[in-house]
Amino acid sequence: MDVKVAIGYVLLLLFSVSSAEDVKLRVKGVTTIATTDENFICATLDWWPSNKCDYNQCPWGQAGILNLDLGNKILSNAIKAFDPLRIRLGGSLQDQIIYQFGQQQECPNITKKDDGLFGFGIGCLPKKRWDEVNDFFDKTGVKFTFGLNALIGKKNSKEDKLNWVGNWDPTNAISLMKYTVSKGYKIDSYELGNELCSAGVSARLDSVEYARDITRLRFIVNRLYPNASTRPKVLGPAGFYGKEWFDSFLQNVGPGVVDGVTHHIYNLGAGVDADLINKVQDPYFLSQIAQTFKDVSEAVKQFTPWAGAWVGEAGGAYNSGGKDVSHTFVDGFWYLDQLGMTSTFNHKVYCRQALIGGNYALLNTTTFIPNPDYYGALLWHRLMGSNVLSVSHEGSPYLRAYAHCSKKGPGVTVLLINMSNSTTFNISLVNDMNLYPEESVAEGSVEMTSPIDSLDTEMREEYHLTPKDGNIQSDVVLLNGTPLKLTKSLDIPELKPRLVNASSPIKTGPDSIVFVHLKSFNAPACA
Repeated sequence: MDVKVAIGYVLLLLFSVSSAEDVKLRVKGVTTIATTDENFICATLDWWPSNKCDYNQCPWGQAGILNLDLGNKILSNAIKAFDPLRIRLGGSLQDQIIYQFGQQQECPNITKKDDGLFGFGIGCLPKKRWDEVNDFFDKTGVKFTFGLNALIGKKNSKEDKLNWVGNWDPTNAISLMKYTVSKGYKIDSYELGNELCSAGVSARLDSVEYARDITRLRFIVNRLYPNASTRPKVLGPAGFYGKEWFDSFLQNVGPGVVDGVTHHIYNLGAGVDADLINKVQDPYFLSQIAQTFKDVSEAVKQFTPWAGAWVGEAGGAYNSGGKDVSHTFVDGFWYLDQLGMTSTFNHKVYCRQALIGGNYALLNTTTFIPNPDYYGALLWHRLMGSNVLSVSHEGSPYLRAYAHCSKKGPGVTVLLINMSNSTTFNISLVNDMNLYPEESVAEGSVEMTSPIDSLDTEMREEYHLTPKDGNIQSDVVLLNGTPLKLTKSLDIPELKPRLVNASSPIKTGPDSIVFVHLKSFNAPACA
C-alpha cells in the first residue's frame, strides 16, 4: 500500500509541474493594420446613488459623481498618473438628470421610484457640483466627455412604453453649455443619451429620430464653440450594437455630425453568473465579441468615414460586475484582451466602467486603492502607441498577443496574456518583413536578433504582472515579483521594468500578463 501511495504521489507531482512551450511570435512591422487615439484608455464615472443595489449587495457606496470625494488624494494621484486620463461621465441615470442652469432652479435628489427608469426618479446636477467637478478635472488634467440627457421633451409611446417619441428639448442642455463656455471649462466631447439605441435597455429611440436629435446637438455645439480647434466632439449613440439600427442611424446623419460612434460592451453576462471566472479565462468565449468590433468598425468606415469607433462603456459583467472576479487579477485577462482586440479593429477609444464604483472599478470603491486592472491600464497608456501592428503565432490559444509601435521612443511594445494556469511560453519574436503575405511567410522574414557582437548590450524592457501568492482572485498585483502598493505619500508607485538580454526568449509564466518594450525592433511602420 505504501508503495502505491508513493507512486501515486510521484505521478501527481509530475502532472502538476508546469509545462513549457516554445512559440514563435511573428510581428508584421512593415505596415500598420489600425490606429487608436493617443488617449485610447478611458474610464467612466457614473450617477448611481448609494442605494443602487443588485443581488442583495450595494457596491456603489459614495462613488457616484454627486457623492464622490473629489478631495481624496489617492483619486487625484491615480488620475494624474495617466497625464492625461480620458473620463466619461454618464451611465444609466444620465437620461433622468436635469441641470441647475437657466430656468431650472429646483434641483431634486435622485430617489427610488418604482415606475422610473432603472427604478429611480428624476435627479439633478447642482451648479455648485458642476463647478467642483470641472475644477477637479482641470487640476488633474482630465479629457472630459459629458453625457447629456436625450429624453428631455420626449414621452412614452402609447403603443410601446419602452419606445420614447417626440422632439428632444435642448433648452436645459444649452443653459449648461453656455455656463460651461463662460467659465472656460474644457470639455473634450459631448455624448447624447445612454443605451437608447437598437433594442434599448430601459428606454429606446427610433434611429432616424435619434439622428435628427444628434444633428441638432452638433449645430448647438458649433454655435457655442465657434473655434473649431477647441470645439468639443459629438459622440453617440452610446448603446449596444444592432446592425439595422446602427446602419440606419449612420445613414441619416450628415457629414461631420458625429466624431465618435460609441457602443457598449458587457459580453461576460450578469455579474452574479457563477461561471464568470471561467469566462474571463476562456479564449474561445472571449473571441466571440470580435465580430461586434469588426461590424461596428466596418459600419463606421462605410457610412461615416470621418468618425471613429469608440467603446464608450465596458464593464465586462453587467449589474455592477462580479463581486469576486471583476476587481481581481483574473479580470485583466478579459480587460487587456479587450484593449488589444478593439485596437486591432480600429477603435479609437475604450472606456472602462468604472474608474470607481461597483465591483468592476479600477479603484476600490471605499479605500480608493488601485485594483489590478488599474495598473494594466496605466502600463498600456504609457507603453502602447497609436499605431497597431499585426501579430500571429501557431501556439496555444491561451496565449494572446498584441503589438503596437511604442508610445515613447523607438521600437515596438508587445502585450502577452497567458491565460493558462500550467504552461510557460518561451516566446521568440520574428520581425516579418514580407510585403506579400500570400507568399511564403518564411520568405523575406528576418529573425528578431541583434548582431553577434552586440548581444550583450542590446536589452529589452519587460513588465510582468502576476497575482499575489499565485491567487488569480487576489486584488493585489505584482510587477516583476514586487507588490504594487501606494507610496507613503499616497502616490502611484513607479513602474520599473526588468531589463533582459534582447536575444533571449521572452519567458511568459502561467497566469501572467506581460508588456515587452523592444527598442531595437526595427519596424518600418514605426519609423
